[in-house]
Amino acid sequence: MQQTFETWITPIMIGGLILFMGFIIWDLAKKSQAGRFGTIMLFVVLGAGMLGYILKVVITWILESGNGV
Repeated sequence: MQQTFETWITPIMIGGLILFMGFIIWDLAKKSQAGRFGTIMLFVVLGAGMLGYILKVVITWILESGNGV
C-alpha cells in the first residue's frame, strides 16, 4: 500500500512544486517590473533547473523501458 501511495504521490507533488516555482518566477518578474525581455530571461535561466529535471525523468524512463537507441 505504501509503495503504491509513493508511486502516485511523488510525481503529483513534484509537478505541484514545479508549478509553484513557475508562479514564484512570474511573481518575481512582476514585482521587479522586469518587462517582457526580463521575464523571458528569468524563466529561461531559473527554469533551466526544472527543465533539466524533467529531461532527466524522461531520459531515464526511455532507457528503462527499453525504447532507447
